[in-house]
Amino acid sequence: MKQFEEPVVTKELAKQHGLTDEEFEKVLSILDRVPTYTELGIYSVMWSEHCSYKNSIAQLKTLPRSGKRLLVGAGEENAGLVDIGDGLAVAFKIESHNHPSAVEPYQGAATGVGGIMRDIFTMGARPIASLNSLRFGDIDDKQTRHLLKGVVKGIGDYGNSFGVPTVAGEVYFDPCYQTNPLVNAMSIGIVEHGHVASAIAKGEGNVIMIVGSATGRDGIHGATFASEEISEASESKRPSVQVGDPFTEKLLLEATLEAIRAGLIVGIQDMGAAGLTCSSTEMSAKGNSGMELNLDLVPIRETHMTAYEIMLSESQERMLLVAEPKNEQAIKSIFEKWDLNCITIGKVTSDGMVRIYHQGKLKAEVPAETCVLGGGAPVYIRETKKPDYLAATSSFNVDSLSTPKNLSESIYKLIQSPNIASRRWVFEQYDSMVRTNSVVLPGSDAAVVRIKKSEKLLAAKTDCNGRYVYLNPRKGTMIAVAESGRNVVCTGGKPIAITNCLNFGNPYKPEVYWQFTEAIAGMREACLALDTPVTGGNVSFYNESPTASVFPTPTIGMLGIIEKESHVTTANFKEAGDAIYLLGTNRGDICGSEFLFLEYGIASGDAPFFELAFEVKLQQCALEMIQNGLIKSAHDISEGGLIVSLLESAIVGREKFGFEIKISAGSLPLHRILFGEDQSRIVITSNEKNGSLMKKIAEKYFVPFDRLGTVTQNMKATINSDITLDIEKVDDLYFNALHRSVSRN
Repeated sequence: MKQFEEPVVTKELAKQHGLTDEEFEKVLSILDRVPTYTELGIYSVMWSEHCSYKNSIAQLKTLPRSGKRLLVGAGEENAGLVDIGDGLAVAFKIESHNHPSAVEPYQGAATGVGGIMRDIFTMGARPIASLNSLRFGDIDDKQTRHLLKGVVKGIGDYGNSFGVPTVAGEVYFDPCYQTNPLVNAMSIGIVEHGHVASAIAKGEGNVIMIVGSATGRDGIHGATFASEEISEASESKRPSVQVGDPFTEKLLLEATLEAIRAGLIVGIQDMGAAGLTCSSTEMSAKGNSGMELNLDLVPIRETHMTAYEIMLSESQERMLLVAEPKNEQAIKSIFEKWDLNCITIGKVTSDGMVRIYHQGKLKAEVPAETCVLGGGAPVYIRETKKPDYLAATSSFNVDSLSTPKNLSESIYKLIQSPNIASRRWVFEQYDSMVRTNSVVLPGSDAAVVRIKKSEKLLAAKTDCNGRYVYLNPRKGTMIAVAESGRNVVCTGGKPIAITNCLNFGNPYKPEVYWQFTEAIAGMREACLALDTPVTGGNVSFYNESPTASVFPTPTIGMLGIIEKESHVTTANFKEAGDAIYLLGTNRGDICGSEFLFLEYGIASGDAPFFELAFEVKLQQCALEMIQNGLIKSAHDISEGGLIVSLLESAIVGREKFGFEIKISAGSLPLHRILFGEDQSRIVITSNEKNGSLMKKIAEKYFVPFDRLGTVTQNMKATINSDITLDIEKVDDLYFNALHRSVSRN
């Protein structure tokens, strides 16, 4: 076969690789020469948005990124690390795999799960739980159903085979996500303080080893692919979608943790986006070191791979690790025991240069620091402009709408909405019980998992209402942080930190960048108020199709601690005769609500009413009631409003209940109170004898506390003696609607 001849690098070729003219000139200045083809590939992926965060890092640095529990700063390692006491820490992170999932939903979602798991166990943490946050277009569209089925199966097959329970998540549908689904995967792991590993290369002469799977051509330029808009040409970029193997990853997990716990590893990093390029340059830069790599030694599974291809391949289930020469054979023995490749491919140097050799030739020689985020990678602050659509949406007047003719039918219609109905069809495809640590399963406010060797438990939730953020990016993002925290509180946990996955359109569009900056401002404000620092996360720009951008969707992954198992609380009613109470105030704000969109086809108004200072008090109040053993059930009020929260509490447990409530609507029509999504409200139940004590706690926090009614044994839900709903019908609609929709041809 004729030897590959590298193209001559020109400005035009650099553009094809995603570099601007200005960035190409910067490369020329750094190297003081024209880059080789391999070097062009290195800079193009490392300076892509996906790796460099060049259009977002300036904003991200304004977030609260430190706290008494944080053991590493945000972005310093593969994942965030939070101290939970007892000599234990939690590593957790959320990342996107949107673009790959749009063109190859099964592998895109599966490798998203695999990638986030590797971020966790490269820190020495054993993954104990997985979560996700998914967005799709119109459920009535056949392509949407194809994407949904592929993504869900990909998540399920990878997670189930890998042996980590998928314990929580969220799934939303809206036409804005048509052809551009969002697939955000989150993982949580536990590590003892003394066994934390770092993604660093240091120690001149230390060996560099590649472990795990062989390298192929899958995923080449995946980082660049994730840094551009989805278009009709995206289908041709299927090679940019990686292919995962969960069984190999399971072996890699065990071998990696064994080597870390044996104290054999100096540094280790997953080969995710940009593959060997990313791990080599980032580890070198972090350690103020360099590397010399011989690509002839890299195990490959395809013939005639070039240096460019080997460096940019995003083949899955691979790690790069650094070790002292004296430990080289011990590490090889561990990985060989687990039937995995473990090959020494280079050494650490002290001059800060990454040198790549292939077939006896020097193919690349770049200063590591110039490639990476926080070093020489470009940083931009883009132009902002408030979107024109907000003038129209903010002027919308809900008082102009007619009152629904039949509230019962409106409720039945709402309960089977794809954004409200049970996601049981989704989570039943996930193994939620493997490893036997799961305490609260999918379908409640937040997941709860046990921590071995500790009395504490972890609560976790992903959350974001993209429609709220579309209507008011700052307030909508504050609500996302607050609601994820409120969900954790409703399970008995104290929120302690967040990770985020920021899904937006093209940052070069001033309207999109304005949404982004406003969302960051809202996140900062909410995290400071709730004392939940940002441990890290992911930015996913360019979530656009040729016709539209997705709703700005800053997904929040919230982590909380439950001090003892007796504090664990669930959403379902527990016993007939229990009193139903409301913490918070019904304001009847239906702006941005699911009811408004479903009943009238309108997504307008401001984001619903929200006061951050009150939210803090509400969460403190609810948590104190739970920790004092006063509450039997707790369920926050979100999509669908008060009536949906009540109905869900009636049917989500093993035993079904009815209820009788009386609501004072004041001057507002009743449907506004039933369907309003104004924030900072929780429906709780308790033995009536606890009412006076609960009222005192509520008064201490200045939180309104009102009795709504009573849990009943009969299968009826009665509101103000005017509306009566059949609980069995509600149960059927709620639990089977999504399955019926997906099952259509």
